[in-house]
Amino acid sequence: MTGRGHVEPGGQPLVEQLSPELTMIKMSVGPMDNNAYVLQPRTGAPVLIDAANDADRLVAAAGDPPPGTIVTTHRHHDHWQALADLTARWSPQLYAGSPDLEAIQQGAGVRDVTGVWDADEIPIGDERLEILGLVGHTPGSIVIIYRGDVTHLFTGDGLFPGGVGKTGSAADFTSLIEDVEHKIFNVFEDDTVIHPGHGDDTTVGRERPHLDEWRSRGW
Repeated sequence: MTGRGHVEPGGQPLVEQLSPELTMIKMSVGPMDNNAYVLQPRTGAPVLIDAANDADRLVAAAGDPPPGTIVTTHRHHDHWQALADLTARWSPQLYAGSPDLEAIQQGAGVRDVTGVWDADEIPIGDERLEILGLVGHTPGSIVIIYRGDVTHLFTGDGLFPGGVGKTGSAADFTSLIEDVEHKIFNVFEDDTVIHPGHGDDTTVGRERPHLDEWRSRGW
């Protein structure tokens, strides 16, 4: 059974109007079923969230004008496999969470990435995307926030349907689940949509009741 915002690996992109000002294109790319998101404003250049893989498919989905910005949600290699290729093609502005910045630049072979963290903003058309940091899956994972008709959170691998992202230690898990609780569940309304780095979408209202369960199981 497929859920909200389902896309198939190698399949057709999903197109969704997030507001009168912004259209989202979601597609699954690469062998790890990564989600890549193109946010197309009514005027101005799009923003790509995670140049994860399949550069040619991303180019085709993004259309013209091409994205003027690429945001990488965190340092793990499956989220930046197409970053160098698309940077060479488009010459976009590059952004990533400040604590993951050096690892992304070295791993992906790109330069001049701008570090962002809590309360920073990235322009898109006539609007802004907001940034918050989640520490635990990696030191510098970020969430990209768009406030449209409802609020949309692009959470990378920090938060999924059914739990937080994978962590390497008890301390990392504690950090991540506390950030998710205090920065997401204690802040955003139930209808806020969560767009994760892999898999289907969900909402804050659907996931919030399970926080204590996740904490008890430790993942």
